[in-house]
Amino acid sequence: MPHTTTDLTLPDLTGRRAVLTGGSDGIGLRIAARLAAAGAELVLPVRSPKKGEAALAIIREQAPDATVSLRTLDLSSLASVAALGRVLLDEGAPIHLLVNNAGVMTPPSLQRTADGFESQFGTNHLGHVALVAHLLPLLKAGKARVTSQISIAANSYGINWDDLAWERSYHGGRAYSQSKIAFGLFGLELERRSSELGWGISSNLSHPGVAPTSLLAARPELGRSVDTRSVRVIRWLSARGILLGTPESAALPALYAAASPDAVGGRLYGPKGPGHLGGAPAEQPLYSRLTGLDQARRVWEVSEELTGVGFPTS
Repeated sequence: MPHTTTDLTLPDLTGRRAVLTGGSDGIGLRIAARLAAAGAELVLPVRSPKKGEAALAIIREQAPDATVSLRTLDLSSLASVAALGRVLLDEGAPIHLLVNNAGVMTPPSLQRTADGFESQFGTNHLGHVALVAHLLPLLKAGKARVTSQISIAANSYGINWDDLAWERSYHGGRAYSQSKIAFGLFGLELERRSSELGWGISSNLSHPGVAPTSLLAARPELGRSVDTRSVRVIRWLSARGILLGTPESAALPALYAAASPDAVGGRLYGPKGPGHLGGAPAEQPLYSRLTGLDQARRVWEVSEELTGVGFPTS
């Protein structure tokens, strides 16, 4: 029996293992609940056990028959990513869906990950690159679809190649865009390499448009003690159905990209409303910053070097 969401029908995912990062709140929690309701065996790697348990309760309330469990993951720590990789490899179950959804956005001042990277580049991009590398045997075994959540911010600015760590001057918005451009290029290069090397993995991109989430809200751990003006405006517009999406509609592009039989590798899926800010999910043209093959290869190689985690070349 297919499972219907607003503007989207998911196939029956019974017997398929799905791993979702950032699934304990916001858009990620909506994605998690939909995948679980569609029958997926859902693994939620979370940084906060308390938030994870709260998410489990919400998911099970919406989908009483859900098979969902927590694992530990802090994407800002490569050691934590490697530890999760070992846990899932030891479990040995093939992964059929991987949704790289977690992220941090625009800390007001420069912050570093445990490994010394600028926090957005280290968490949004490098942490997920390392996760894909560690899980590659399980992704190949499951002929997985990997969906990487980027942002409309990937259509602005560029990669600060001369200062990836933002040591000379920090600009939160530009650093966020860099993390999402790099991550999008990586996701597209993963599709190309899988095709060339016969990994059997399909890799595509999604973006949620604009909706009220915790990304721009007060986040004391990021040095932001109050909600940003941006998120207050976004909440006001979203509540009135003006242009923007809701947390529920913003979850749909990633769900479509990850689970729809009509979604394919190498494509970008986002809301189809005006400006791609809200609305039902649909394929849209790749952002200009994501089309360079040389740029994608450079991101791939630099990311391997920075994370110390390599991918097979044959």
